[in-house]
Amino acid sequence: MVLIWLLIKMSSKGPGIFTQNRIGLKGKQFKLYKFRTMKVGTKNMGTHFASSSDITKFGSFLRRTKLDELPQLINILLGDMELIGPRPGLPEQQELTDFRNKKNIYDVVPGVTGYAQVNQVDMSAPKILAEWDNRYIKMRSIIFDLSII
Repeated sequence: MVLIWLLIKMSSKGPGIFTQNRIGLKGKQFKLYKFRTMKVGTKNMGTHFASSSDITKFGSFLRRTKLDELPQLINILLGDMELIGPRPGLPEQQELTDFRNKKNIYDVVPGVTGYAQVNQVDMSAPKILAEWDNRYIKMRSIIFDLSII
């Protein structure tokens, strides 16, 4: 992680770690940690809205390999997240929040990755994402989480 942080610092201006408010257990906000993959000054938005010009060259590699997610180990240690669970959304994603509230998704701790993500469902389809998150909650178990990993 230190090597990745150094490479980010050497390849572009700005901090190596990026924090962003996310919605977690019981709808409470927490700071999510990631390696910075976007240029400094880029608008706070969901990944699916980012253009390729917003992403640094090294950031593109980090996203493709999912190494940008490694600092979320801090979130796991703080108890804000688990390894597997519904991926936490942004407070600005009101439509997603509404669908998730209807399905009681905020009754579980969010995860670094989840059932929806391994099935290529992302936050660009809020209703579908909430449905996949709901399926996960109904089927969740240690064996199921291991199959997702």
